[in-house]
Amino acid sequence: MNETPMHVLVVDDDMRVARINAAYVAKVPGFRVAARAHSAAEALDFLGAHPVDLVLLDHYLPDESGLDLVRRLRQLGHHTDVIMVTAARDLATVQAAMRLGALQYLVKPFTFAGLRARLEAYAGLRRTLGTGGEAEQAEVDRIFGALAAAGTPNELPKGHSPTTADLVRRVLRSAEGPLSTQQIADRAGISRQTAQRYLKLLERADRITLALRYGETGRPEHRYSWRPAEGG
Repeated sequence: MNETPMHVLVVDDDMRVARINAAYVAKVPGFRVAARAHSAAEALDFLGAHPVDLVLLDHYLPDESGLDLVRRLRQLGHHTDVIMVTAARDLATVQAAMRLGALQYLVKPFTFAGLRARLEAYAGLRRTLGTGGEAEQAEVDRIFGALAAAGTPNELPKGHSPTTADLVRRVLRSAEGPLSTQQIADRAGISRQTAQRYLKLLERADRITLALRYGETGRPEHRYSWRPAEGG
């Protein structure tokens, strides 16, 4: 039996960016774009008539800021979840978003992998909370850490070694330029197949960039570079 999709309102003053973000959301299983809005007024009007599960919200809107919109929504009794997707990088805005209850804060420009990781973490959080009942401290800690961990490869799937993951990260971070899978495997002292497994994790977590280089055979070679986290 299929789960009911989560409906998302995409709010961005730039119509092209809103269209791209909506296309990203539509590619993630379990999510459906309810509408796109290009101002706070448009978003407020839509939410007044069409409740949604999640708002992807830009901060820089033509009529008022995204955070002002969140304040108004809360005052009006709307408790829709919010993930900020914005170019605003100042810590005062980030802190205000946190205090207003934004679940995540994604800085532009970002990749599909970066947004997907956060949406998947949000979906996991919703599933956990949907079970109801009471929670032990360990479960509470996991719930509060679910979205914070999105976009980082610290929580590894079963069968993956933190030591190997750290080896691959160190190889990429110390490289002077993009590396092929085989080069990464050689420098880390692991097999090419193992390197591929961990590179997929890092790509999914939006920690590496992937480029294609075409050689004499005409077949493209994947080349990987480390993507530094915001602030280091």
